[in-house]
Amino acid sequence: MSDPNLAINIKKIGKCYFIGQREPYKTLTGTISGALKFSNLKRKSILDKKKLWALRDISFELDTGCVFGIIGRNGAGKSTLLKILSRITYPTTGEITVRGRVGSLLEVGTGFHPELSGRENIFLSGSIMGMRRSEIERDFDQIVRFSEIEKFLDTPVKRYSSGMYVRLAFSVAAHLDSDILLVDEVLAVGDSQFQKKCLGKMRSITNEGRTILFVSHNIGAVSNLCSSGLLLKSGNLEAIGDISDVVSKYINDYETASEELIWDKNSGPGDEYIRLKSVKITVDGKLCSNIPINKDIYIEIYYWNLKDRSSTQTSIHLLDKNGYPVFASGNGKEAILNEDKWADAEYPVGLFKTTMKIPKNFLNDGIYYVSVIILTDGTNIHLNEEEIISFTIVDTGEMRGVYSGDWIGIIRPKFEWHTELLEDSERK
Repeated sequence: MSDPNLAINIKKIGKCYFIGQREPYKTLTGTISGALKFSNLKRKSILDKKKLWALRDISFELDTGCVFGIIGRNGAGKSTLLKILSRITYPTTGEITVRGRVGSLLEVGTGFHPELSGRENIFLSGSIMGMRRSEIERDFDQIVRFSEIEKFLDTPVKRYSSGMYVRLAFSVAAHLDSDILLVDEVLAVGDSQFQKKCLGKMRSITNEGRTILFVSHNIGAVSNLCSSGLLLKSGNLEAIGDISDVVSKYINDYETASEELIWDKNSGPGDEYIRLKSVKITVDGKLCSNIPINKDIYIEIYYWNLKDRSSTQTSIHLLDKNGYPVFASGNGKEAILNEDKWADAEYPVGLFKTTMKIPKNFLNDGIYYVSVIILTDGTNIHLNEEEIISFTIVDTGEMRGVYSGDWIGIIRPKFEWHTELLEDSERK
C-alpha cells in the first residue's frame, strides 16, 4: 500500500465456510482398518459439505481519518468483514493491507477475560494491541472516567451487566492508541445517553486523524456519523459510495409484498353495497412498504360501489406496532383540509379510488398498521378491515444534528422555532 493516505486496502476478499456434518469419532482399531480408504473418505467428506460464501469479491479502499458505514440485513456478511479486518479470522481469497494499530469492538465481551477485573482487562486489551504499559497508564484515567464504572473497576467483569461491559469495552477501544477503530452494533446494548456519548467520541476520534468502520442497523446513526459506506447483500457488494446513496439503496432493497393487497369483485371484503378492490401504500408514485422518514406517504383505497346511494365515507385508523391508535382520519367534508368534489355527493355505481396523504417528517420511525373502514350515510358500516396493511418508517438521519439516540413518541413533526436575543449582557 504505497499511498500514505490509505488506511485500508481490500482486494477481492472472500470468506468461504463449509456446511455439513462432522465425521464421527473413530476408535484406534477403526482408524487403522480404514487407513487404506482414507484418501477416498476425505474426498467424499469434502464433497458432502456445501460451500457458503459469507463474503465474495469485496474490494474497496479507505483513506485515513474517514468514518465508513457498513450496512445490510442480518447474514449479509458485515460482522465477518470486520472479523477479517481485526484478524480474528482470515479470508479464503484476496488480500488485505491495513496501516496502523486496529482497535476492535465487535461484540459484548470480545477481548475481555471474564475472570479478570475491569482494571486488569484494560491492561490486557492494551497489551493485545501491542501497547507498552506506560502508554496504557497514560490513558487509564480517561478510560475509567468515560466508562463511568469506577465503583466496579476491581470487580471481575463476568459480574458486569451487558451495559457495563459495553461501557468499558467501548472506552478501552476508543481511548487506547489505535489508528483504526472497528465498531459492530454493540452500541445497541447501551442506554440512549451513553450511545450519544459514544457517537460524540467517534466524531472526535476522526478529528484526530483516526479511521472508523461502523456497523449498525440504526440507519439514522449511520447516516449522521458516516460520510461514505457500503451495502452488503448475501456476502456481495451491492453499493458503495456516498452514505446517502447507500442508505437509499438499502431502504429500497428492504421492500416487501405488504405494500399492496388486491381482491376480485366477488372475494373482496364488504357486502352487497361495497366491495374492496385493493389497498396500496405508495411513495413518489411507486409501491413502497419501507418508507424514508422524509417522504410523503399515500394510502390508496380502491373499491366498487355496487348500488346508487347518497354518500359514502372512507376512513382509516392508523395503529403503532403495539396496537395503540395513532390517529383516525376520514374523507368527510368537515374532516379534510382540501376540497373533494365527492364529499357528501351522490355516489353512482362504479369503481372508486380515494387517497389519503400522510406528510413527510410526521411519523416517527417504526412499524405502522392501517385499518380501513367504509360506511354510508355516516352510520352504515359496510366493511371494517382491521390492520389490513402495514408499512415501516425508516429513519434517514435527515432530521438529526448531533443527537443520535431514540426519539420518544409516535410522531416526529417539524415545527417552527424562533430564537431572539433579548438582552446582550456583554454590551452593558
